[in-house]
Amino acid sequence: MTIGIIAEYNPFHNGHLYLINKIKEKYKDATIISVITGNFTERGDVSIIDKFKKAEIAVKNGIDIVVELPFVFSTQSADYFSYGALTILNYLKVDLIVFGSENNNIEDLETVADIQLNNSKFDSLVQIHCKMGCSYPKALSNAVYDLTNKQINTPNDLLGISYIKIIKKYNYNIKYECIKRTNDYHSKTLEEISSSTALREALINNKDIKKYIPKNSYKYYNNLHFLEDYFPFLKYKIITDNNLEDYTTTKEGDHKRLIKYIKISNSYIELINNLKHKNITENKIRRLLIHILCNYKKDIHKKFNKIEYIRILKINSKGKRYLNSIKKDINIKIISKISKNKPSMLEYELYTTNIYNLINKNSISEENNIIYIGDEEND
Repeated sequence: MTIGIIAEYNPFHNGHLYLINKIKEKYKDATIISVITGNFTERGDVSIIDKFKKAEIAVKNGIDIVVELPFVFSTQSADYFSYGALTILNYLKVDLIVFGSENNNIEDLETVADIQLNNSKFDSLVQIHCKMGCSYPKALSNAVYDLTNKQINTPNDLLGISYIKIIKKYNYNIKYECIKRTNDYHSKTLEEISSSTALREALINNKDIKKYIPKNSYKYYNNLHFLEDYFPFLKYKIITDNNLEDYTTTKEGDHKRLIKYIKISNSYIELINNLKHKNITENKIRRLLIHILCNYKKDIHKKFNKIEYIRILKINSKGKRYLNSIKKDINIKIISKISKNKPSMLEYELYTTNIYNLINKNSISEENNIIYIGDEEND
């Protein structure tokens, strides 16, 4: 049995460990593969620590193979993000994905996925709710409620629905299960199983998070990256770029709002708050700003519409045995070390790492990453 997890690990916390342990209880001999976002995330944030540290923490806490989800998928909305991650897991021949869920009813999530894929009334209902002034995610939620009487609008459930949709749409031979989340994703309260939001907030405010993360990960949380650190670079980019409408996720009129509000905003969060309006979600604004920061424009996005490679960030001996057993059947390039002959998508990944390193006093090296963690290091 091979099981996939899709995650950001920003940061890796006790809830992530809880999910891994639950999988190991149920599927004792399973190989677990995690596809993770790199230095920039789906929710339009920067990773608190670099992707190699995140991957090493994951392997030390029970993951056998950690694979990178390229920037061009990891900083997109749910469906595109899910397509990238599940395509990688499909190439790696996973049997099952497991994800956290607020609803914890896989039948409900599957019903909603089927409606979004196959119900002809769904799209028209979404348009009606959008015209009534709802944001797109809210319109999706309202349309689902109209058709099912079910209110599903929490972050992990919505991602879970996207996972199921992609599996069904592309006929991937992957089953899916969910495990009940034990905390509120948006909670900022520190507790035994704290949300990533709470932990990031604590780190920003110089609070000690040692009690709320696995003991073997604490040493990695140094030289931290925060979104605010990048504001001067973002501000310069917006002020000096005459083609803001060319960026991915920019809609008509967005560039005018950017020019207006960058002049009166004194921080990254202030800019996000100034840009908010009823027809756009905060996460979409955050992703737009990350795309501007990383020069990710629509013409670049058009070139990157499918996974070009699989990149291993960290692996243990069990993972190596599994990968060796399936390598001959994988018809896509597997990358463990950076070479001169790089796919264009990977070239762009290295470019975004250089941007991530702008505020990093000990810049991470893409070329010198050691991917193998021996069993003796997993204690």
